[in-house]
Amino acid sequence: MQVEFVRLDKNAIVPTYGTQYSAGADLYALPDGDITVKPGQTVLVHTGIAVSIPEGYGGFIFARSGIATKRGLAPANKVGVIDSDYRGEIMVSLYNHSSENQVISSGERVAQMVIMPYVKADFCECESLDDTERSTGGFGSTGTK
Repeated sequence: MQVEFVRLDKNAIVPTYGTQYSAGADLYALPDGDITVKPGQTVLVHTGIAVSIPEGYGGFIFARSGIATKRGLAPANKVGVIDSDYRGEIMVSLYNHSSENQVISSGERVAQMVIMPYVKADFCECESLDDTERSTGGFGSTGTK
């Protein structure tokens, strides 16, 4: 699949795949200086990239396992969604879950974007829903083991 992009900043780094079989393309912090993220703080990290995602697909922004596990930095919204009609800059909202200041270095890989298809639903109001074994059982209702 081809995804067109533009550099909104001449220093922006093109998204890359770490290996031949990587599902997510790494997104890079715009190389315009380091960013300090304090414990419990959320920052918007600019990438300097805008994309044109094909209709029927979305760009889903996930944490990079290395900085999430080792440094406590992960997307504040857990998974970001880039709709196919969005043409603005991709920005990553990073939250510091750790108890220490974390520094995002200029040009560092900060998140990964997976291009995935989605199904658009038509929501139809009805009088009742079909019954299931779980029914209205909520969080933890199916047990822990």
